[in-house]
Amino acid sequence: MTTPEIVNHMLCSFVGTVSFAIIYNVPKKYYFACGITGMAGWLTYLFISSQKYMSASVASFFGALVVVLISRILTVYMKCPITVFLISGILPLVPGAGVYYTAYYIVTNQLTQASLKGIESLKIAFAIVMGIVVVVSIPRELFHLVFCRRKYRKSDEKIEAPK
Repeated sequence: MTTPEIVNHMLCSFVGTVSFAIIYNVPKKYYFACGITGMAGWLTYLFISSQKYMSASVASFFGALVVVLISRILTVYMKCPITVFLISGILPLVPGAGVYYTAYYIVTNQLTQASLKGIESLKIAFAIVMGIVVVVSIPRELFHLVFCRRKYRKSDEKIEAPK
């Protein structure tokens, strides 16, 4: 993949994610973080799917892992719900075209093609769900650990300052 293609993918995934965040009334201060989250997930998907023996469902799993991990970190850092970043960040990975072609093949009575596309779309959707489950199962305290240390250091400095 050439550099202009990668830049095009980065730009399109960023703009698509931010556009989705705008449609769903995400506060403006989170637009950039939402765009970065979606772009990181899509770039992970592209990198893994370009490998020789990796399928789209495996690439979607790792893309979802990246999206959820970044969402969990941003949730702690920006003090907002995870759904702000997770829902908009997952958007580039959703197999919308596969679902469309499944319905198209059913309507045109190409049932073999419909079943192939439908199963592929289900595998991708299941991989995304599994990626979400893996990262969400990590205890919250692990993500708060870094920020709590900073908070305690600042509070210790405030206590020592009046001496």
